[in-house]
Amino acid sequence: MARRKICVVTGGRADYGLLYWPMREIAASAKFELQMIATGMHLAPEFGATLAAIERDGFHIGARVEMLLASDTPVGIAKSIGLGVIGFADALDRLRPDLLLLLGDRFEILAAAQAALVARVPVAHLCGGDVTEGAFDEAIRHSISKMAHLHFATNADAARRLRQLGEDPERIFTVGSTGIDAILRTPPMSRDDLERATGLDLGRRLLLVTFHPATLGRRAAQDELEELLAALEALGDSLSIAFTRPNSDPEGRLVAHRLEGFSAVHANARLFAALGSHTYLSLLRYADAVVGNSSSGLYEAPSLGTPTVDIGDRQQGRLKATSVISCPAERAAISAAIAEALRRGKKVVANPYGSGDASRRIVEILASVPDFRALIRKRFFDFQQGER
Repeated sequence: MARRKICVVTGGRADYGLLYWPMREIAASAKFELQMIATGMHLAPEFGATLAAIERDGFHIGARVEMLLASDTPVGIAKSIGLGVIGFADALDRLRPDLLLLLGDRFEILAAAQAALVARVPVAHLCGGDVTEGAFDEAIRHSISKMAHLHFATNADAARRLRQLGEDPERIFTVGSTGIDAILRTPPMSRDDLERATGLDLGRRLLLVTFHPATLGRRAAQDELEELLAALEALGDSLSIAFTRPNSDPEGRLVAHRLEGFSAVHANARLFAALGSHTYLSLLRYADAVVGNSSSGLYEAPSLGTPTVDIGDRQQGRLKATSVISCPAERAAISAAIAEALRRGKKVVANPYGSGDASRRIVEILASVPDFRALIRKRFFDFQQGER
């Protein structure tokens, strides 16, 4: 019996880290053939040329979809989506997958979902039903869910929201976050090796900082960033600070430029375009706190006991462990939250995003579907009277 082709789309370092173990499970299955499409930030040198890292991991890239324009204005991002739809249309026509596996809420992934919808390629969607009220990712995520045919939710609340969207309850599976799989399956680097790889002094306390523009924020991203940098400045040079580069969102390049300037005049700070999953997870393990507005501080950090300072409203509405301290994007509030995180220290907490077996469960569920093509026609599942 011919193996069915499952095509995975990855657009940058963040989703690749979450897709790594599902791809490994797919590749190891006798029932499936793994295909991969790389797009977005993977193909842009300014984001660390991460395509080479994928190839070093042993994955074959079946297609590359160039879509990012040099502009990160709203007009530029909208045009990039259009280019993406065109590129994915060609890639899907050539690869002819039996199923497309998509994760999350990036505009690159929206382009892939649109092309798949018209090409009648069934879609399995990871991380649907989550809520992030401070970014247009929220609308993108829900849109992809409506174009998808199988849903792998990270938590029960997200699964319930997918049901509210009218999705078939029998096609919604609560599996947890694949990011926890990565933590449990990836041995950390030693402290010495990590220092050599990053150039950071890990003898001091370490803050791992990721700040993305909140695309539906009430204030400009630069204004919020200045509040964060002022709080970090007030800490002096007693801590090491590892910045990761923001995504290719509107104002992303402005944020990156400002972080470059800050790191250039602070010997205790470094900005990384792309750390790679192993190095990033190792820093996450050794960090005294995660600071910023990345989902990693909510998905992965709690499983390592690392406290998170979640700034602003980009992640507003998302399920949060007790190790997450939320604060407004104001320097005094950020300073107080960082102080509280350092005071708390590392503690074992319950991670609401699962226990680390999501990838295996996803592939088992995919293998249990006898005919992916039969998923194509969907109907809206209304709530029954009294159902919530």
